[in-house]
Amino acid sequence: MSEGVELEVAGRTVTVTSPDKVMFNTRGDTKLDLVRYYLAVGDAVMRQMHDRPVLLQRFPNGAHGSNFFQKRIPDGAPDWLHTTTVQTPNGTPSRALVIADLAHLVWAVNLGCLGFHSWPIRATDPEHCDELRIDLDPGPGTTYAMAVETAHETKRLLDHIGVTGFIKTSGNRGLHVYVRLAPTHDSVAVRSAAVAVARELARRRPDLITDSWWKEERGARIFIDFNQNAPHKTVFAPWSVRALDHAPVSFPFPWAMLDTLQPHDMTIATVPAWVAEHGDAWVAMNDSPQPIEPFLEMVRADQAAGLPDAPWPPVYPKMAGEPPRVAPSRAKKPKQTAPKQTAPEQDGSTT
Repeated sequence: MSEGVELEVAGRTVTVTSPDKVMFNTRGDTKLDLVRYYLAVGDAVMRQMHDRPVLLQRFPNGAHGSNFFQKRIPDGAPDWLHTTTVQTPNGTPSRALVIADLAHLVWAVNLGCLGFHSWPIRATDPEHCDELRIDLDPGPGTTYAMAVETAHETKRLLDHIGVTGFIKTSGNRGLHVYVRLAPTHDSVAVRSAAVAVARELARRRPDLITDSWWKEERGARIFIDFNQNAPHKTVFAPWSVRALDHAPVSFPFPWAMLDTLQPHDMTIATVPAWVAEHGDAWVAMNDSPQPIEPFLEMVRADQAAGLPDAPWPPVYPKMAGEPPRVAPSRAKKPKQTAPKQTAPEQDGSTT
């Protein structure tokens, strides 16, 4: 390995150690290539990740090696790092990195972090969620074309209720639709909005879309994973790089590209040039935060129809209004009571 490279980033000196370490075997991209990618799209990255806590997924030996998630900042981190306290669903606190500027991001990439999993809050306002994340999750038996059609259906719904959404690839097989919310409600309320969206989409296209939390009930349909909005959940951040050999990016793109863009078209080699030519497709997202009220109207309509809350993930405590947290095939069936046997009537005759 060559000696470290010192970079001036956001007014700080950040050292990239082992800059020629190969992070993506097929392409041969190095750690320094990865850093340069993030710097090339730095303005777009910071529009989405500034002031957000992040969960680091570290690949010390590159995308082809083992990995681990790191929520806590390691000992020996520079004292200029911005951090905040986040919690797991069971209430365990940890000190997480906040992306205060690009120097923070480059510091994490130097640790072998390929992509970032971000919270839907800003560290300066942790009580309020400012993103609704509609995760179009392609399960077994589905195709990317089905995810694309689900995205079209999602946009039709958002247009119908007067809300602006923005789309990106997940960096793998799925698609994510984001709504920038005015920071007025907590993550519990935003999750309820996601549940209502999932239910309405499933009602509109039951052949294509499912809101069933239980895998045994989904079939070959696109699942709208509403629980990605549960408190303390993170989602793979826009512009982050997946740990796949061709280095695909979770790429924000214009809705007009939905029918032509393939999930792995955009990589660390192609995204910077695309952004330089076309700009950031999400550049206006922060200009007009959307009210959550249209979604809460959908929530109230479902409640008025007698629908309970949807199931929460197993790591969460039992939540108010939640149905039994058990797969339908494992739910206890009510005992069948055998009909009471009565003795035949006697007619008084003898034999």
